[in-house]
Amino acid sequence: MIDKIKVLEIIQDALNGTDKFLVNLKITNDNRIFVDIDGDEGILIDDCIELSRTIENSLDRDVEDFELNVSSAGADSPLKLPRQYRRNIGRQLQVETLDGEKVTGRLEEADDTQCSVKVRGTKNTNGETFTFKYADIKVARVLIEF
Repeated sequence: MIDKIKVLEIIQDALNGTDKFLVNLKITNDNRIFVDIDGDEGILIDDCIELSRTIENSLDRDVEDFELNVSSAGADSPLKLPRQYRRNIGRQLQVETLDGEKVTGRLEEADDTQCSVKVRGTKNTNGETFTFKYADIKVARVLIEF
């Protein structure tokens, strides 16, 4: 089986010094490698191609054959890292907590441990701000606005 630590080191070396970062790395028992990346300024297809080539050239198919998939964390992908939350400040966010609470509002603040979401008020009520520790969030997704 492909060594996950080796692949992780290859990715970290390739992304070091850029605004790109690893969101998820998964290696299955049959040597299928799945890499999801993101960037502070977004991800282009060329970024995925470049990282794919770097990984491919750093592993030896003669030793172990593998399948490699490098992609960007898509618009509908859940947020996983504090860096992703910070990148999306000002956007609409839907949060579901581990205890089942669901909140939809504008992401106002995000740091290394928590984020704040402001729910819009109505004619008769003021908006309310909810603060969530990342450890308490089951899933958070950015909502696409048109």
